[in-house]
Amino acid sequence: MIGEKGTDSGERVRLAEERKYWVSELCRVAEPVLRLLAARELKKTMPVQSAAGQDRSDVTHLEALGRLLCGIAPWLEGSGGADEAEERLRQQYAELSRAAIAAGCDPQSPDYMNFAEGFQPIVDTAFLAQAILRAPSELWDKLDAEVQKHVVQAFKLTRSRKPFAMNWLLFSAIIEAALYRMGESDWDPMRIDYALKQHEQWYVGDGAYGDGPSFHFDYYNSFVIQPMLVDIIAAVRGCYEDWDAMQASIKERAKRWAEVQERLISPEGTFPPLGRSLAYRCGAMQSLAQSALLGELPGSVSPAQARCALTAVIRRSLSVPGTFTEDGWLTIGFCGSQPDIGEHYISTGSLYLCAAVFLPLGLAAEHPFWSGEPEDWTARKAWSGSAFSIDHAIKG
Repeated sequence: MIGEKGTDSGERVRLAEERKYWVSELCRVAEPVLRLLAARELKKTMPVQSAAGQDRSDVTHLEALGRLLCGIAPWLEGSGGADEAEERLRQQYAELSRAAIAAGCDPQSPDYMNFAEGFQPIVDTAFLAQAILRAPSELWDKLDAEVQKHVVQAFKLTRSRKPFAMNWLLFSAIIEAALYRMGESDWDPMRIDYALKQHEQWYVGDGAYGDGPSFHFDYYNSFVIQPMLVDIIAAVRGCYEDWDAMQASIKERAKRWAEVQERLISPEGTFPPLGRSLAYRCGAMQSLAQSALLGELPGSVSPAQARCALTAVIRRSLSVPGTFTEDGWLTIGFCGSQPDIGEHYISTGSLYLCAAVFLPLGLAAEHPFWSGEPEDWTARKAWSGSAFSIDHAIKG
């Protein structure tokens, strides 16, 4: 840890600079969305890039809000920033985030978002619900009573449509888990129960779930499935014995999936462009980031090792020319601007799921994730000829 023997002053400075880099990238991603929403000018100002022939203007703004906040929520909740400058930024962005929620959920706001039309709002209300579960003090308890009322009303509007029989079941479930946390007496345990038990049926082994009855070789175990299962089961702990009995296996599977994710990160910080939704960029590493945040990394991955791997991914994902427009908005792409990789459901707001990589900023600067001396991740060890353990490589 910082200040202990073996970590000299130069190394402490370098480690502090690494955290500052994460914070600066988080702010670069978050700034236009939160600043304009707080001013209630997002719909008027945000450009909407979509796949050819698609119009996503009715859903893209809620996508931007929910996905961004689900990633930056642990930082907003605050566990001890590196210095006073970071703390001032955290407080500033927490205030902007509350104003953004108020703007998006107020029916009289010009930025009132679509919670009631079509199926997509179920998805992004769920990400907003996940953000509230990850930062209940900053993003719920500190909201004005009238804003809380609007949020609850907005969340309940999504109940008029049923989710698809795939990872979408978790969207309805996490909305209900958030309503439970908000103290709503009519939260629906059946939506949670169905999602949990269907995903138990869809577990295929080695830490991976099918996305519905079929397994898909993509990043949805990290975009949605593992993180939402972990957050839902934590939020409803103590409600039902059978749910509590599922927690250990859910956590172990998430830990195994984090191990798989760490091994997918190349020595250069890249990862394979597999499956759909590649435009979410470094958000593909949410499961590894969440395991680091929760102190649930596998034994083969130290906190410092995870930090170094994720830092490399952030640099490769967000520092490539073309990733942002001149006005600071994310563009469709996996590495830079690549509009042709955007599926029909992808638009500007969708892209903000990349923020999920920043979850470990919720850890204090003194935590080993931030204070541990740099360590190569598995692929760097393997491809440099260094020793590395394979004890857990084929276990699930």
